Amino acid sequence: MVSTTVLSDYEIERNKPMPSFNHGAIQANLIMEFAQYRQKYRVVSELSLHLSDWPSVPDLCLYPYQELDTRSDTIKMTEPPLCAIEILSPTQSIGDLLAKANQYFQHGVQSCWIVLPGLDNIYVFSSPDTYEIFRTHDTLKDEKTGISFAVGPVFK
Repeated sequence: MVSTTVLSDYEIERNKPMPSFNHGAIQANLIMEFAQYRQKYRVVSELSLHLSDWPSVPDLCLYPYQELDTRSDTIKMTEPPLCAIEILSPTQSIGDLLAKANQYFQHGVQSCWIVLPGLDNIYVFSSPDTYEIFRTHDTLKDEKTGISFAVGPVFK
């Protein structure tokens, strides 16, 4: 018997799984942690990137701070973010996110985070092969962006 999986419009459009309650809460908690850096960075959630020939929609991305121009908007960003953040969804594999991280680096992203709910760890990659693991009792430090905060509140 062949089983087929029906993807939602969300999953097809973004080429990623539907987020869950925990995924969304962790994403919101990360956004709150970034508030202390709002003079330096613009944090954007679910932004459609079109980096050369590769489309992607990271859960969060960081760009150098810029004022919003609400009269003009960008539908697909072609400039890579400084940092791309992916949060593991329940139906996603860690291999999928590692492959995405490699793609981000190939397309000019300087830092890539992989957030693992359940283990409550954040992997901060500074290159495809170099990363640090931060756990709930740690203070995350991203050398590429200068961002630092306690990891525990992200998973609460």
